[in-house]
Parts: sequence; C-alpha cells; structure tokens
Amino acid sequence: MEEIQAGLRGVIRLFIFIAIVLFFLAWSFVCHLIYRDETTRHRKFSENTTRVCGWIIRAFDIRLKVVNRPTQFTPCLLVSNHMGFLDILCLASVNPMLFVTSHEMRETPFLGLLTEMGGCLYVERRSRTKILDEMKNIVKAMQNGLRVVLYPEATSTNGEQVLPFKRTLMMAAAHAGVPIQPVVFNYRSINGEEFSLKWRDHVCWYGDIPFATSMWKALTLKYIDAEIEFLEPMMVDKDEDRGLVADRAHAAIAAKFVPVKGLPAPEPVPSMETT
Repeated sequence: MEEIQAGLRGVIRLFIFIAIVLFFLAWSFVCHLIYRDETTRHRKFSENTTRVCGWIIRAFDIRLKVVNRPTQFTPCLLVSNHMGFLDILCLASVNPMLFVTSHEMRETPFLGLLTEMGGCLYVERRSRTKILDEMKNIVKAMQNGLRVVLYPEATSTNGEQVLPFKRTLMMAAAHAGVPIQPVVFNYRSINGEEFSLKWRDHVCWYGDIPFATSMWKALTLKYIDAEIEFLEPMMVDKDEDRGLVADRAHAAIAAKFVPVKGLPAPEPVPSMETT
C-alpha cells in the first residue's frame, strides 16, 4: 500500500514540477528577449529562479530551516557543500543568486537548458587556462552587485563527508573585493526518520545515478526536513595563499556538516609495536 501511495505522490508531484518548469522556461525566455544588458538579465533570471524554486520545494514538501539568515544580502561568493539538485533548489529559494556550474552540465540535455535560463555561470574545469579566463565573469558578476554560488567540491557527494575544496575559483571573491560566505546544507530528517543510508539515494544525486532516477525517488518522499546555515563571512586578500583560504572555508563547513547515518565504523589502524 505504501508503494502505491508513494507512486501516486510521485506522479502528482511530477506533473506539478513540469508545470512549474514550463512557466520558468517561458518567463526566462521572455526576460532573455526583453533585457539585453547582461547584468540586468542575470538579475531577472536569478529572481525568477528564486521564485520558482520556492514553489518547487513546497511542492516537494521540503521543510527548510534557514539559520543565521543575513539581514541584508550583499554581493558575495557563497561556498557550500553539495549533495545533489535538492540543495540547489533550497539555496536558490532563499535569495536571488547565480550558480557556477560546468560546461558539461551546459551540454547535458534538459539540464543544460534549465541552467542557461537560470543564469548560471559556466566554467571549464578540465582546462586551467580557460577556468582562469572564466573566473573573470564570476568576478564581474559580483562587482555588478550579484551574489554567486560556488560548490568548491566540484561534484555532488553521497553525504558521507565534505570533499576537499578546489582552490582556483575561491579567489574570485578577493578579486571582486567581496567576502566569501560559507554555507552548510544538512538533511535533518527524511519522512520523519534520520538521514541514513536507507534514504540517502532518495536525496543525494551522485556517482552514476541517472538524474531521472534521483528525481523520481525524491518525488515519492512524504517530506524532507532540511537546514541551511550561513556561517561567519570571510574577507580574503588577493595576496593570501589560496590553499589556506580553501582550507579555512572547508573547515568551517565540515565542522557543521552532519554526515549520513549508518556508515560502517572505520577499521582501526594497526599499532606499530617495537620489539
């Protein structure tokens, strides 16, 4: 019976999701035609994204708690852990922001169109030369008063840990003269139960899991309790060691991250006995 209810819930939400996405694409296309200035267009795209993401998380019954919400959103580089598309929807619903993503995502059918109409900034992570050139676009966006979101793990994870941060794009904040705003995203409960291995593949999109599979599992859930916490902002100087900057932001986020429950205990390290 529960499987039937979950399937029905998934179908209803899928139709709602499709309707919202169609509205999102239509309105974004209108903005694309009307607004020729790039900054204005990005601002309109991000505002539209915030609006529809709020609708989507309500349709998915994601109960989002925001801790230490800034009283005034000023230009900054937000850096956060990343477990899949749900945390993007949640963060985007808080306030208009532009997300940094890869050219591989831009080339992905359907998802590429969504990111384009959402005003995403693209980087070529496979080429150091190109990524340095593309960082200029990120800097320009923040200098023009926009907030930019960077996932410095450079991939979505399975909820076990916060992966080490890639360093290069972190310094965009220093070049733009804006702070780095660390943000931590946590799942607090799934269907009233703790975030465990039982539910991980319903909310985390990682590895080789197809997007459609991950989306469907999320649609069938009853409800999700999630939390976004804004941590202490970091002012960064262009002369600072980028590795130390990345490590400082990583440490702040990792300290607040709550990993998925049910992982096997790590094997003890054999002791080295002297004879």
